[in-house]
Amino acid sequence: MAEERICGKGMDTAEGRTYEVSERKMAQVYADTMIRLMNENPDVAELEADLGACIMGGKMDEIDSYPGQLINCGIQEANMVGVACGMAAAGKIPFAHSFAPFISRRANDQIFISGCYSGANVKLIGSDPGIMAAYNGGTHMPFEDIAALRAFPGLTIIEPTDEVMLESLLRLLVKEKGMYYIRCARKAVVRIYEDGQDFTIGKGIIVREGSDVSIIASGIMTVEALMAADRLEEEGISARVVDMFTIKPLDEELVLRCAEETGAIVTAENHSIYNGLGSAVCEAVCENAPVPVERVGVHDSFGEVGDMEYLKKKFHLTAEDIAIKAKAAVARKRGKYEKD
Repeated sequence: MAEERICGKGMDTAEGRTYEVSERKMAQVYADTMIRLMNENPDVAELEADLGACIMGGKMDEIDSYPGQLINCGIQEANMVGVACGMAAAGKIPFAHSFAPFISRRANDQIFISGCYSGANVKLIGSDPGIMAAYNGGTHMPFEDIAALRAFPGLTIIEPTDEVMLESLLRLLVKEKGMYYIRCARKAVVRIYEDGQDFTIGKGIIVREGSDVSIIASGIMTVEALMAADRLEEEGISARVVDMFTIKPLDEELVLRCAEETGAIVTAENHSIYNGLGSAVCEAVCENAPVPVERVGVHDSFGEVGDMEYLKKKFHLTAEDIAIKAKAAVARKRGKYEKD
């Protein structure tokens, strides 16, 4: 069964729920957690492709204090992944970080051959996925990183939703063997979960119940989905929201339960609609429990420079866009809508 938790923190205003951005950046949480993990276990290592300052911050100044654990491989992602896989073969537990487009594209063959094909125990961290690259622009804005890696046998793909989940999953991944791709924000994000909560890789979480339509989201789109559910409630539509933080393997049991119980689904992802979360959900639904599915995501586009709010609107990744798709899915369920 899927894990079920209804969000409550910071959602109690009289006129509607509020969603507050955490005071801590995800990069800070990542850096602090990795240092603690390296202190606890000398086999844990953190590798960088000359981007340590971007996610490890001042912790990179302590590199001499962690010989063989905190390693800067230079601007060479492919080599970094190879080094990580070699360390894994020697019994180490390497976490290798770069910006999401660099680690998913430049090191693609090394991930496949040295990593997945060899059964390596490596955790790949791709930071600033999708529009979160913001002012770094189109060259740094990966809408295709999940798509580029999803077909790799044995590779698990995770997108932590907030700081609580990130810290919890990092600790869990030290114990879990295998190839993982963690699609991780660097900036501060809205906090959804309470301290001390545990998470199960491969199991989605119902963060809000509903009966008319299920919104299955990941990453920063989970909060947009919650806000969309608020809007829909005002219009008499009850929307369930699922945080599908594991994109592969997909929690098909929960997806099919949503299809059967609500009869309509919307997916929402900070990624291309091609071969990401939306595609995975459509595959599961089409093969097992056909219901109307609408997808919110980037439509065959390159990124561009801009702040987050501009980019959300530009690529139709807002709560309003999700609400529109949800109403369309509900109308299709009721036989009152013809898809464009």
